[in-house]
Amino acid sequence: MLSSADPIRTDGDEPSLLTRALPAGAEAAQRAPAVERSMPELKTRLHWLMGLRVVVVTLMLGLSLAFQATRGELAVTFSALIIFTYLITIVYALMLRYLTASGALTVFTWVQVGMDFVLETILVARTGGIESPFAVLYVITVTVASLVPRRRVGLVTGAGCTLLFGLITVVQYVGLLPSSAWLAPSKLAGAETWQTFGVYGLAFLVVGFLSGVLADQLRRADQSLREKEQGLTRLQVFHENIVRSISSGVFTTDEAGRITSFNPAAHEVTGYAFPEVQGRSWREVFNWHPSEPSEETEVTSLAPVRFEVECQRADGSRLVLGMTVSPLHEQGTQRGLVGVFKDLTQIRYLEEEMRRREWLANLGEMSAGMAHEIRNPLGALAGAMQMLRQDVGSDETSQRLMDIAIREAKRLDNIITEFLQYARPPALNLSEHDLNKVLADTLDLIQHEARSRKGITIIPKAASGVLTAQVDQDQLKQVFWNLAVNAFDAMSGGGTLTIATGLRRVEVGGRRTSVIEIAFQDNGEGIPKPNFDKIFLPFFTTKKEGSGLGLAQVHRIVDLHGGWIKVESDVGNGARFVVCLPQAPETGVRLWHEGREPWKRF
Repeated sequence: MLSSADPIRTDGDEPSLLTRALPAGAEAAQRAPAVERSMPELKTRLHWLMGLRVVVVTLMLGLSLAFQATRGELAVTFSALIIFTYLITIVYALMLRYLTASGALTVFTWVQVGMDFVLETILVARTGGIESPFAVLYVITVTVASLVPRRRVGLVTGAGCTLLFGLITVVQYVGLLPSSAWLAPSKLAGAETWQTFGVYGLAFLVVGFLSGVLADQLRRADQSLREKEQGLTRLQVFHENIVRSISSGVFTTDEAGRITSFNPAAHEVTGYAFPEVQGRSWREVFNWHPSEPSEETEVTSLAPVRFEVECQRADGSRLVLGMTVSPLHEQGTQRGLVGVFKDLTQIRYLEEEMRRREWLANLGEMSAGMAHEIRNPLGALAGAMQMLRQDVGSDETSQRLMDIAIREAKRLDNIITEFLQYARPPALNLSEHDLNKVLADTLDLIQHEARSRKGITIIPKAASGVLTAQVDQDQLKQVFWNLAVNAFDAMSGGGTLTIATGLRRVEVGGRRTSVIEIAFQDNGEGIPKPNFDKIFLPFFTTKKEGSGLGLAQVHRIVDLHGGWIKVESDVGNGARFVVCLPQAPETGVRLWHEGREPWKRF
């Protein structure tokens, strides 16, 4: 994993890892000319230049007028310069809005600098030439000119100011315009005049040189800082893309254990969006409560800790996670935790399902043999009792006892017949059906049965679209009927049965596939935990009446379709039976029958 301190190097023309990971647009932007990228900044500096010009003119000339330092024609000149500066600044601002090319902006900059030199020369000539206090304006212009174009021009502008100031000095010294009010002869002696010019000229050149050097260093430092910022931004985006692309759920916490990040895979597994868990304790979200103090110490230690936790999805369904929690360090100090987890729910369901299948297979083979052995003498006993009933005569008590014996013999024969159908069911007649439609056909019978019960309400919630799978619709209707009747029996005092269909993505054989779910959720008595492993066993029932073969038949039919059943229940809060069927016939639990293990373990 790269960090912000790791240098990114390339050898020859080989692109770096970061460059290869960037999208094409970002890589093109990285190669864009520096001049094009600096255009917004150049415009910003030009705005500053225009604003600074207005401020300086207003302060230096305006204050002179305010304190009556100038009178007569000179005051008119100052006022004219102030007004002209304001007007030309407005023109500059309007022109700047329509300039987009880099070359045009550079020319525009030099036009402004040149105009400033002209105005400053007029002002200096009008206020005493070499004796003018406004000669310092040249220094300001030289400094600004070095910064705005962003290249070494300090010496050029400094030399230009020296030439203009030298021209004024020569005109004054020689006296070419002795009678001109614009440039009166200097009162300084010859030596003083040239000494003053030398000081100003040297100042202009030194300021131009230093401004150019400092501007160049500032430009390089600014460019280096921008490159580092861009590299850091790309690196952060690169790291975020890695975390977002990981198929495992990833979350981070602060020192108090509150969640600070939640990647998309974590949202997909848990059903929680990041705003729903942000700031909550990760122990609360994942229902992790250590049974021993040593477990809490391990989590807060320096080494990664691996464990399995059972919690609930956002929709309330069961969720089993394999989780690894590690300390999150920043500059050698632990700043929180980082957790990585995978969804093990389907794996645990399948493990439970396989153990149940093996047990039921052994029990079925043994029970089927016993049922045949019982059925033969039972038939003989029933026939004998029919014959004896004719010889009993008119004895009422004997007739009643013989009727009971014959009726119970028939009932026992029916139970054995049902069990043999469960143990040796007919072959599946598979064809493609929409499970929403199959369920809708069965709902008519289920609704009719519900009306014969007390206080039963059915709420169907079919998923939108078509849920197509290869099934035997007649046997699947038997599954739906048995689950509905089982829910009715659990709600003897009335209640609500919600029947919902949906499609869930699971990982099978290293790839994602779709599983159709049909859920029957009641709000009846619920199932005690000790009975979870028994409810699908033949002849197990908690009802006063019934053979105990209804759920066993459901389990067997779903098993033959290559699916499985999930059961979730709390005593007093009802139960939820979910029939899971693979949408594609070549995936799902069918592969277990071929001796393969398609469900990826983590």
